[in-house]
Amino acid sequence: MSVDTATVAKIASLARIKVTESELEAMVPELNGILAWVEQLGEVDVTGIEPMTAVIPNTLRLRDDAIDADPLTGGGKRDDVLANAPAAEHGFFGVPKVIE
Repeated sequence: MSVDTATVAKIASLARIKVTESELEAMVPELNGILAWVEQLGEVDVTGIEPMTAVIPNTLRLRDDAIDADPLTGGGKRDDVLANAPAAEHGFFGVPKVIE
């Protein structure tokens, strides 16, 4: 894929970037170079390679998803919290309807 001056002008317009004619002419080969580089990435053989989210292997420390029964440090405070709510409905905060 290659871009021309009209395409660069359209991209600048969509991005709300003010670009002069001379800058448009200078951006055409730059964007074409970037697109050529991206096309080269598609030629790399990645069969058998697992996708990764980071360069180094990371594992998250997991904990049990449980409510702490101790009233000083954990759960069991729903009624106390809802006592401060302007409107409570069925054990949840009541909020005004946003979408009609």
